[in-house]
Amino acid sequence: MSLFERYLSVWIALAIIAGIAIGSAAPGLVNAIAAAEVASVNLVVAVLIWAMVYPMMVGVDLGSLRDVVKQPKGLAITLIVNWLIKPFTMAALGVLFFEVVFADLIAPEDAQQYIAGLILLGAAPCTAMVFVWSQLTRGDESYTLLQVSVNDVVMVFAFAPIVAFLLGVTEITVPWETLVLSVVLFVLLPFVAGFLTRRQLGSADRIETFQGRVKPWSVIGLIATVVILFGLQGQVILDRPQVIALIAVPILIQSYGIFAVAYAAAYALRVPHRIAAPCALIGTSNFFELAVAVAISLFGLNSGAALATVVGVLVEVPVMLSLVAFANRTRAKFA
Repeated sequence: MSLFERYLSVWIALAIIAGIAIGSAAPGLVNAIAAAEVASVNLVVAVLIWAMVYPMMVGVDLGSLRDVVKQPKGLAITLIVNWLIKPFTMAALGVLFFEVVFADLIAPEDAQQYIAGLILLGAAPCTAMVFVWSQLTRGDESYTLLQVSVNDVVMVFAFAPIVAFLLGVTEITVPWETLVLSVVLFVLLPFVAGFLTRRQLGSADRIETFQGRVKPWSVIGLIATVVILFGLQGQVILDRPQVIALIAVPILIQSYGIFAVAYAAAYALRVPHRIAAPCALIGTSNFFELAVAVAISLFGLNSGAALATVVGVLVEVPVMLSLVAFANRTRAKFA
């Protein structure tokens, strides 16, 4: 790893500070970035995420996808954790903390809003950023693409029923434009660009050299994304630090707990590390664009539910970096 990549956590910490400072000092700039949206997807952030995903997509070998059937365990773990465990544990943690542990600190009506936001986060596994985490753990590009693609298909059918069941409502409006646009921007277009680039380069040596050249841009895109995300929410952080800290507690427990379950299952089932690490990280990370969009459409822009989904965005990068570091340190323990 280069010096820049080795101290990525330091640069992320500085990016968080810079984002909050920019959000406070230049609200006009932040508002201009926030206004660049289509179907609740911020186009500036979308471009940066695209830059993060593209380098890994260059490594996707379509010919190797047929070998995925030889390793079905990783995909099975991802689907079980993401759709049979994660949404329900997130809901349970929300109820535990906001109706029991933090009951004296939060008004009941606010507590219900925060629980709703946590449920939306728990039912939306990651689509885009997982490619970055997979790359940082030397994950199998082709298998990661398969896992994300299958999760996206399941999400189309399962997200609304699960959220409706956990929220106790009979109808829920899913912003399909956000869902479809996010999949196109963060998965389909980078995949097509990576495929065309790979075909143009030809030999494996040229592909590897090209990936080495563009990989730093993936990390730069990550840092720039963090600056923008924290800039967009900088004033919220400064205005309501205690509430944000309370919301972060169940999210942190959920994140590390879900990773532990998936990673331990992969280890027990002797899944190779290049598949096990992305397998565990997909469920840990969240599809925050979808969660935020649904929270706003259901409860309003200034609702507690929307705030809870935003807190999920704020804590995700530091949490995921810590898990990436742990996965890298434990690589040798896998077969």
